Amino acid sequence: SIQAIRQMHSEGLRVVMVTGDNERTARAIAREAGVDEVIADVLPAGKVDVIRNLQQERHVVAMVGDGINDAPALAQADVGLTMASGSDIAMEAGDVTLMRSDLTGVASAIALSRGTMRVMRQNLFWAFIYNVIGIPLAAGALYPVFGLLLSPVIACAAMALSSFSVVTNSLRLRRLKVV
Repeated sequence: SIQAIRQMHSEGLRVVMVTGDNERTARAIAREAGVDEVIADVLPAGKVDVIRNLQQERHVVAMVGDGINDAPALAQADVGLTMASGSDIAMEAGDVTLMRSDLTGVASAIALSRGTMRVMRQNLFWAFIYNVIGIPLAAGALYPVFGLLLSPVIACAAMALSSFSVVTNSLRLRRLKVV
C-alpha cells in the first residue's frame, strides 16, 4: 500500500481513505501509508455521500473497494476500481477490475488511462486536420481559384496513410511504462 500511494502521489493524485474503521486506527494506518486525508467511522451510505461531496467540489473520484459494502460507492464514483479477489457485487458495481490484489494496479490503471486518452486526442486532432484539408481538396474547392484537383488515387492513398498513422500512433501505448 505504501508503494501504491507513492505512485498515486507521483501521478499528482490526492489519496483519501474512507473507512468504516474507527478514527484512531484509520489515522494510524493512514499516517504509516502516506494517505492525505482520512474519513473514518463511515457506513456504506456515508461513503456514497463522501464521494458525492467530492464530486460537487469538482473532483474526479476514483474509488477502490472490494466488498459488498463498497458497491454503492463504487457505482457512485466517476471510476470504480475493484479487486478480482473482491465480492461479485463489488466487481459488478465497479468499472475496472484489477486482476491482482495489489494496490499498485490502481496507479498503473490510471497511468494507462491517461496515456490512452492522450493518444486518442492526438489521433482525433490529426484526423480532424486531415479532413479539414482533404475533403475540400477532394471536393474541388481549389479548382476555381488554382485549377487544382485531387486525383482519386491520391485521395485513397491519403486516406490509407491517415489510417496507418492512427494505428501506428496507437501502438505507442505498448511502450507505456506501467508498474
